[in-house]
Amino acid sequence: MSPTTPAVAARRPHPTTLPDAHRWWRVADLAWDDPLDPTWADRVGGRWNTPGDGPTLYLNLDVETARAQISRLLEGSPIDPEDLRDDAPYILVPVALPSRQRVADATTDTGLVALGLPRTYPLTARGHGVRWAPCRTAARTSRSAGLRGVLSRCAATSDGHGRELAWFPARGARARTDGVVLAFAQWRHGTPQGSSVDLDS
Repeated sequence: MSPTTPAVAARRPHPTTLPDAHRWWRVADLAWDDPLDPTWADRVGGRWNTPGDGPTLYLNLDVETARAQISRLLEGSPIDPEDLRDDAPYILVPVALPSRQRVADATTDTGLVALGLPRTYPLTARGHGVRWAPCRTAARTSRSAGLRGVLSRCAATSDGHGRELAWFPARGARARTDGVVLAFAQWRHGTPQGSSVDLDS
């Protein structure tokens, strides 16, 4: 680097603390052995982790955001979410996390810029979806900073409405089921209600 070349500032994620005792929501398939297993995403990768980066669990702040994930799950398939039957195998798992979880903020302009992401996230300035590569880079920076995840605008909605969490559990930490696990018919359209799903059946 020449003496006149300005140094590029290292990325420093803007941290935020998750609310204790909040109920998060995990969209899962009824066939999965353990919907709260964070090692699955570590094997296959996702928006906020490259395979091998470390255990990652993808969660939603609320049920409305969880519903938006169904369209994302069916991307590239000929199935329209509205054509799904009520007995489709998508379940909603209520989740509790350990307390005092500090994560990177990817919901505000300040937080997004700190992670090297556009203020327009989940879209680029030209209106295209932000690709996974910069999100994965931002997540690795967050892990290196000792943060336990990334709280972001929902990438499954065109305007970023909703909040989703990529949680990076500390060694020995586990998420736990926090209430009734809901069948698809109970949460696909409105407020969750009805009977529970037996994950052991």
